Amino acid sequence: MLEASHHYFQKAAAALGLSEKIRDILLTPRRVVKVEVVTESDAGELLKHVGFRVQHNTARGPMKGGLRFHPAVDEDHATALANLMTWKTAVVDVPFGGAKGGISVDPAGLSTGELQTVTREFVSQIKEVIGPTIDIPAPDMNTNATIMGWIMDEYSKHYGFSPGVVTGKPLQLFGSPGREEATGRGVMYVLEEALKDQGRSMQGLRVALQGFGNVGSHAARLIAEQGAKIVAVADHLGGVSNPDGLDVSALFDHAREKRTVDGFVGGDSFAGEEVLTWDCDVLIPAALEDVITAENARDVRAGLVIEAANGPTTPEADEILLERGITVVPDILANAGGVTVSYFEWAQNIQQYQWELERVVGELEKIMRRSYAAVRDVGKEKQVDLRTAAFVLAIRRVGQAALARRHTREDIPLD
Repeated sequence: MLEASHHYFQKAAAALGLSEKIRDILLTPRRVVKVEVVTESDAGELLKHVGFRVQHNTARGPMKGGLRFHPAVDEDHATALANLMTWKTAVVDVPFGGAKGGISVDPAGLSTGELQTVTREFVSQIKEVIGPTIDIPAPDMNTNATIMGWIMDEYSKHYGFSPGVVTGKPLQLFGSPGREEATGRGVMYVLEEALKDQGRSMQGLRVALQGFGNVGSHAARLIAEQGAKIVAVADHLGGVSNPDGLDVSALFDHAREKRTVDGFVGGDSFAGEEVLTWDCDVLIPAALEDVITAENARDVRAGLVIEAANGPTTPEADEILLERGITVVPDILANAGGVTVSYFEWAQNIQQYQWELERVVGELEKIMRRSYAAVRDVGKEKQVDLRTAAFVLAIRRVGQAALARRHTREDIPLD
């Protein structure tokens, strides 16, 4: 994934005419933290895990990014995602830089008590390099509001009451209304904007989704409420389809109980990987990285792809989709609703004042629609695709902020 994120960056940097030195400065993380997390199991045995926090850029504000708990977490992966967070926050113009990290652990193998102990020990190891004005973590793969609450509590033991140290918290611990569905809601807004550019609407639109977790399920529900038909949904265990449109509410209840869409009686079953080449108008990959590849990109039948997941399209596949005239709304724009409402949560914590849900939704809509328009306009200006345009816009904003902080005689073409 690191190579892919650098590929997209380099393509945009070439469009801006940036020197190799400036490119290297913008790509290099500010700090990489690796810690040993040693705890005790419920049975009294020592457990050892490795934790990471990669902090990429502070030009536009404190760093922001998720924490994932997964055995595959490593420095390269965290670095790639930290880079993407810098560009994502810049695209939607919220005052953050990028960070990412987590622990190389499988939470399914731990009891609730063991998971809490591991989380708190990790926080104690990185507490000096996170904070409301330094680096604000958030939920990611295999982490949730409960874990964010533990992080806030552990950090506050050392530095006093600090709800702004982390976002995605439970409402009882000063989380924000609307945070849970924020990414899916943002996906809906950018889909509507992309359709407007094509002279189309949601009515009768056939949509297929890969992934029905937090992002996919909320996106499906909100898109269906606007008149579209969710004709196929798949996850890691299987898929379900209905050409007349799935009952998303019933599917949500089924998935919550069974932890999969497989076996849902309101549609026909199919092999999950087939969803990527489904006969539909819009494809929304909302689960895994690198799922649209050179091997299947020529079989994608959707005319519009909205990247709700991080990095679902490989660079080779991206070129194929571009050649075929398929519009791709890139992840650093399409799934930025989550970090946008995280910004709202952080602002509420700093102000010690909670917003109403209507304000959260209204501000999110304004930012997502404005950000799509800004990316589209850069695309027209530079005669590039939306992904390259999003990176150009982000690099401009980060670069201009960095230059405004210091005096330099070097001419850097960021206008």
